[in-house]
Amino acid sequence: MSLASEELAERIRTQIGNRPGIVEKKMFGGIAFMVDGNMLVGPMKDGSLLVRVGKDGYDDALAQPGCNPMTMGEKTMSGFVEVDGDVIEDDDTLADWIARAWAFVKTLPPK
Repeated sequence: MSLASEELAERIRTQIGNRPGIVEKKMFGGIAFMVDGNMLVGPMKDGSLLVRVGKDGYDDALAQPGCNPMTMGEKTMSGFVEVDGDVIEDDDTLADWIARAWAFVKTLPPK
């Protein structure tokens, strides 16, 4: 894991606290934070944040500053966005993105 992604992971841990059902899992060459088996957010190597917003929240998320479609190689990941690291330097903004992901992921059945 890169220094940027490790620092972001630590900030995410601080934001999430010990909510029930949270697990960290190795994924995409880093870690992902999971809730009841569903991916919530994940710090990327460059310090950006992978956020699960769902199909219904996708367009609204993309309208936010520094938010882009999440792509893995040639494929765009439906229902996921990537938020630029400089946008989430502020803890309140990071908390807002985690809350957005949390609101969606809690609608999913546990895996």
